[in-house]
Amino acid sequence: MSELTLTVMRLCFLAVLWLFVFVAIQVIRSDLFGTRVTQRGARRGADARPAQGRQQAAPTPPRQQSGGGRQRRGAPSKLVVSEGTLSGTTVALQGQTITLGRAHDSTIVLDDDYASSRHARIYPDQGGQWIVEDLGSTNGTYLDRTRLTTPTPIPLGAPIRIGKTVIELRK
Repeated sequence: MSELTLTVMRLCFLAVLWLFVFVAIQVIRSDLFGTRVTQRGARRGADARPAQGRQQAAPTPPRQQSGGGRQRRGAPSKLVVSEGTLSGTTVALQGQTITLGRAHDSTIVLDDDYASSRHARIYPDQGGQWIVEDLGSTNGTYLDRTRLTTPTPIPLGAPIRIGKTVIELRK
């Protein structure tokens, strides 16, 4: 082999070796400090401002009113995290499915060792009632101290416990 070919092979080997070192450091760093999710934090901060200023609280009742007078009175309008690392977080209920878990594409990302990546989901049924369903989690989902085995309607204010996190439906 020529001297040039040998030098190029050594430099390529050195580059691959350094790439391996950087990947190993990145994996160790993510294990120690967790994954950084900037979009969720920015959205959570943006959601907290309107709740304090109550500027967007007025448009919510007209949306519910169009669904019927009965649903407007007893229907919850928000999902509130009352205990856990996300305590104080509020999600407006607008008829969409809310997923809970450690996965980054969940609606509410739980930073909890007892939560599964796809832990539970909360969704509305045809009658306007909200349903909670455990998605085969390891540690279970509890509604008012009862472990869920089937999709269950959620009473207003009833605590939903996932690990150390407690979530409630409120008006």
